[in-house]
Amino acid sequence: MEQQKRILIIEDDVDIADMLGVHLREERFEIVHCARGDDGLRRLEQEPWDVLILDLMLPGVDGLEICRRARAMPRYTPIVIISARSTETHRIVGLELGADDYLAKPFSVLELVARVKALLRRVDALAKGSQGQADASLRQGRLLIDPIARTASLAGTPLELTPREFDLLHFFARNPGKVFSRMGLLDAVWGYNHEGYEHTVNTHINRLRAKIEADPAEPVCIVTVWGQGYKFLPPGEGA
Repeated sequence: MEQQKRILIIEDDVDIADMLGVHLREERFEIVHCARGDDGLRRLEQEPWDVLILDLMLPGVDGLEICRRARAMPRYTPIVIISARSTETHRIVGLELGADDYLAKPFSVLELVARVKALLRRVDALAKGSQGQADASLRQGRLLIDPIARTASLAGTPLELTPREFDLLHFFARNPGKVFSRMGLLDAVWGYNHEGYEHTVNTHINRLRAKIEADPAEPVCIVTVWGQGYKFLPPGEGA
């Protein structure tokens, strides 16, 4: 029997936490709730979790600090931020610190549950995909990716990537020359394809270009195919 997935919710609004707990328990997840940031951080550090659902504005320790501390831990825990801070700046800061997803309040509980399930499917798929590989590294031109260590380098220089940037680059590198629409990328990399979230793909591609392109304004690796989407050309082979 498959082991029950454990989800830690760090949220000071008890009503929101209770509502999330009800819906997630219906999906047979084990749920633990902490209303204070310091209490949640202590549970996060002491126990293994399959997903962390994290508010930003918390008493004790704020959510951004918890996210930062989580990404410094050797164990990788997928993070979904839920916050009343809905500006693009706050979203980008959360994603830069290593969050896997970000929902602004008020949000649909059913959508959050769908995203959590999609995130777990993606994590499981990545784990299964790396099992049994004699050589897990992937080289495309001057780009080298290690999916097990979740590291990437360009011409020998390490790339500083957020978890979702890494997943996007890894997906592109596994499919060189193929054209993917924004909705297709959302489905393949984020694990969901809700309309209205295509801008998330644009934002991540722009940030990824800034890290791997010699001139992000004239990209030759992650190329826009007008009217269709994007395709990846290995660094050193683009023209």
